Amino acid sequence: MAPESKREQFRRYLEKSGVLDTLTSILVALYEEPEKPNNALDFIKLQLGAAGPEPADAEALRMELADLQQKCNLLMKENEELRNKLMQFETSPAEGDGE
Repeated sequence: MAPESKREQFRRYLEKSGVLDTLTSILVALYEEPEKPNNALDFIKLQLGAAGPEPADAEALRMELADLQQKCNLLMKENEELRNKLMQFETSPAEGDGE
């Protein structure tokens, strides 16, 4: 297969899969950006959704998540206990009724 033919096949593949349209729209957005970012590659990654939090940020988020999950579990337990107490009051006869 001739190199030109392979190149054309690859171009059609990129076009058919939407890669060319996506990259074109991202490059147009970068071109139209009034204040050009310092790092164009980070801009492109962000537009593609590939830019994630920095490792230090990710660790801080993991710690916060663990803390919030623990708090949630405690609140769920407290909620269950309070519901049980409420059910006891609702099912027990009220004192002083019928007087």
